[in-house]
Amino acid sequence: MTTSKTPSGTPSSASSSTSFTGDARPFGGGDPYADYRRAELPFTDLVDLADRRLGAGVIAANDEFFAERENLLIPEPAHFDPEHFGHKGKIMDGWETRRRRGTGTDTPHPVDADHDWALIRLGAPGVIRGIVVDTAHFRGNYPQSVSIEATAHSLSASPEDLLADGVEWTTIVPRTAVGGHAANGFVVEVDRRFTHLRLNQHPDGGVARLRVYGEVAPDPGWLAELGTFDLVALENGGTVEDASDRFYSSPVNTILPGRSRKMDDGWETRRRRDKGNDWVQYRLVAQGVVRAVEIDTAYLKGNSAGWAALFVQDDGSDEWTQLLPRTKLQPDTVHRFLVNPVPATRVRIDIFPDGGISRLRLHGSLTARGAEQLTTRTEEIS
Repeated sequence: MTTSKTPSGTPSSASSSTSFTGDARPFGGGDPYADYRRAELPFTDLVDLADRRLGAGVIAANDEFFAERENLLIPEPAHFDPEHFGHKGKIMDGWETRRRRGTGTDTPHPVDADHDWALIRLGAPGVIRGIVVDTAHFRGNYPQSVSIEATAHSLSASPEDLLADGVEWTTIVPRTAVGGHAANGFVVEVDRRFTHLRLNQHPDGGVARLRVYGEVAPDPGWLAELGTFDLVALENGGTVEDASDRFYSSPVNTILPGRSRKMDDGWETRRRRDKGNDWVQYRLVAQGVVRAVEIDTAYLKGNSAGWAALFVQDDGSDEWTQLLPRTKLQPDTVHRFLVNPVPATRVRIDIFPDGGISRLRLHGSLTARGAEQLTTRTEEIS
């Protein structure tokens, strides 16, 4: 484990989960991912706090000469076209800066402190548990090393606000060597709530994608003013705890913002050949009462769930209470139901016999106990 300190002296730490260093082999044709280096990482089942669908964005960079900074947060894996060139050179699907040089004939090399940077706004405030700096297809033009800092600010802060004197930045990934054409992973062990990152690459080069895995930590004051809101929405702190099947697409999609835009933007299971049923278990942002439910099957036409039922459970109890009896669903349709409010911290949707849904909305409000617990937790990590 590597430990570093912020300028203010606050300790922070991160450990590299991968050991990819050095160049990858030049592309020799065929599948560009054939020699891509990756490893199993312990945090990738968590929410990507830098997901564009949550509202994340790359709001500034000091240089993006070869490839735009916005590519860092594209949800899909980086694409590589060996024949794609522009007037500036090879066009890469990532963020790539020009080559740094020294100050003159006698000092042609950059100094150790030289680096490029990009500012990233997370889609939702959260506690970061792991980061992937993906250098896919950057084989000889990746950074020698990277470092990452984090801060807590208003989500609407401008680059000038974030770079102003007095803003505290915490190093969550100290300067660490990385490899080309690889998913370089880092475990983060700083139990604090952050809103923005500063990705530094030393001294220059390119990064294809940035993934920031963690847990959403919403603003209790904002939720209190809303009163009634979606208790399971990812942006409000809801999570998927478990699911029976993730064959075609992730159940996390069901609590993303907005409506589904295509079939794989929801949750779809494989075809069952037994008499069982599929399900997803969610944890609400805190203890709350659900009053209205939306089950959306958008873009699921020949493969939507046939029926669905909802159950709730409260912490300290092993019993599941029925919130919505087994109800027939229509393909490609928003279904709305009013239900009797029951204090709960977990919700389970059962679908029969298989298929999928695109979105689940659980509109309600926090109980007094839930609001108090959320406020206490937020104060602990702020």
